[in-house]
Amino acid sequence: MKKYLLSVAAATLFFSFPSANAKTDIDAFLDAEKQARYGNYQNFKEAVDSLSHPLKPYVEKAYWERYPSLAHQTEIENFLTVYEHTPLEWPVRKAWLNYLKRRNQKAAFIKNYRETSDSELTCTHLTFQLDLGAPRKAILNQVTDLWTVGESQPSECDGLFKRWRQNGYLTPDVVWQRVTLAAQGGSYRLLPYLKTLLPAKERYLADLYSKVRRDPSAAAGLYRYKRKTAKEGEIALYGIKRLIWRDKELALKAWQKIEGLFDYTDDEKADVYYTFALSLASSGHSQASFYLNKVPKERQDRKLMQWQLANLLKTQDWEGIAAFFTGKENLSLGQQYWLAYSYDKRADHEKAKEIWTKVAANRDYYGFLAAARLGIPVDLNELPVNVNQALVTRVSNAPGFKRAKALYELERFTAARREWNYLTDTSADDEKLAASVLAAELDWFDSTIFTLAKIKAWDYVDLRFPFAFQEMFERYSNRSKIDLTWSIAIARRESSFAPDARSHANARGLMQLLPSTAKYINKGTVSNRRLYQPKTNIRLGTRYLQYLKKKNHGNEVLATASYNAGYHRIKRWLPEEAMPAELWVELIPYRETRDYVKNVFAYRQVYHTRLGREGNLLAPLLEMTMGG
Repeated sequence: MKKYLLSVAAATLFFSFPSANAKTDIDAFLDAEKQARYGNYQNFKEAVDSLSHPLKPYVEKAYWERYPSLAHQTEIENFLTVYEHTPLEWPVRKAWLNYLKRRNQKAAFIKNYRETSDSELTCTHLTFQLDLGAPRKAILNQVTDLWTVGESQPSECDGLFKRWRQNGYLTPDVVWQRVTLAAQGGSYRLLPYLKTLLPAKERYLADLYSKVRRDPSAAAGLYRYKRKTAKEGEIALYGIKRLIWRDKELALKAWQKIEGLFDYTDDEKADVYYTFALSLASSGHSQASFYLNKVPKERQDRKLMQWQLANLLKTQDWEGIAAFFTGKENLSLGQQYWLAYSYDKRADHEKAKEIWTKVAANRDYYGFLAAARLGIPVDLNELPVNVNQALVTRVSNAPGFKRAKALYELERFTAARREWNYLTDTSADDEKLAASVLAAELDWFDSTIFTLAKIKAWDYVDLRFPFAFQEMFERYSNRSKIDLTWSIAIARRESSFAPDARSHANARGLMQLLPSTAKYINKGTVSNRRLYQPKTNIRLGTRYLQYLKKKNHGNEVLATASYNAGYHRIKRWLPEEAMPAELWVELIPYRETRDYVKNVFAYRQVYHTRLGREGNLLAPLLEMTMGG
């Protein structure tokens, strides 16, 4: 269902089916890559010199990162120059630098070094510069930044750090900076060592930091602040901001005393008020409003205002919503929607209609809800895709695009995305749009979606909401008796249609199924390889949606929330007294699930409209209740 068309005759040729010669080229590349891995230089050179394929540099990379040699220094350095900043560079450069380090080739190492987060290589670079007579002060100042981190540094840095200390750079202030970094989010295991570097009268502070890091309630023990110094106040501030998330009542009581115990700046106090407001508001605490109101106006960001809204919605304080949000600038669409809702509840229907009309002009969950409120059609705000022919041709001929395309065809998706990201990160916005169209023609859906997001090209709806794997979604949605727009919207939200997607929680594939979920739905183990196959993933994902819909008595809002957060958790979130469904969605305790439900229903509406179907899928929410 691709409505966008390349305005290029050449595009047809570029995306034609591979010829027999193209297949031979791929085989030649794979054979050359094998030769490179075997390590015979002569065989590698013969293979690579005869190769005509976009991935030829990957053959060179395969050899040079495995077999660096001073005998081939010129070839290696030429490769690094040609492919500098591309995904091909760093694996070879790192192997080359480690080789030069092992052979104590100091000048060559310095010449080939590039700035990196690899502390071991950085320490070697600074050491070699000192050895070859670089200005000591300039080098040792850099060592200060390298030492002052919250984690342990590799043993290769020990000699450099020793020279740094011998030259008087290890001061009490530098030690305290590292103590703070290690305690506040770094490795607290460093603290016993750093304690030995503090002046004797301050060593107790490292122990206090360690106590507060392990158990924030220790910050509430005022007897621990023996000298009322600024450093003790820093530890107390750190601890109290952590304690508010664990023991709210203790934190509230302790802060009343700690606030007067130390001479905190207005900014430090505002930071505490902000943290308290977030923690208290997110749990519905009775003192949330007090701390929300103490946060200075310049610190009242959208996150904080959203929690203020949630607290007012919980008590259905329509007067409070109108008072808090009226006249404020840069309100989110959600805040505008609920401000209008509060006016409507207070019988100011004209004011409500005025605000809802503005919100309804947006392609968004709240825009669609507002359209349902007003009884008007949804507006997708769609722009046609019009890409210049010469620009598309130029992008299609870029070496990075050709490498990405070839890697994608070989199903080397990680390497393909690295090439794609390099290509788009180094392109102008109009080139990114051309690349997005080319990727869409290749059915590389996730790259299209993410690249359009980079240039905030939100209105190219055809490109951003493709009917990916449509035949499979239709077949298995029909088989599971669920709506196509629901299943495809779930996949759009879960993976942006990347078949190889894998989450931190180990969910896999288009619809992000956990292996345990897949096993339960399939009534038997499903291999990880099969979970990445679109057919298997969609079949099981649609069956899982059918299962959740049945468990939730046909309620697709609850089923959608369950898909993200789990059925049993959703049951706990249902209120004892019935409340409007749209209000329940707004008050879902987990932001991830709250946003997930909104996004899935907005995506459903987009697909619903793109299919030419009538009506607003969010309209039923206005009549639906949850709980009770």
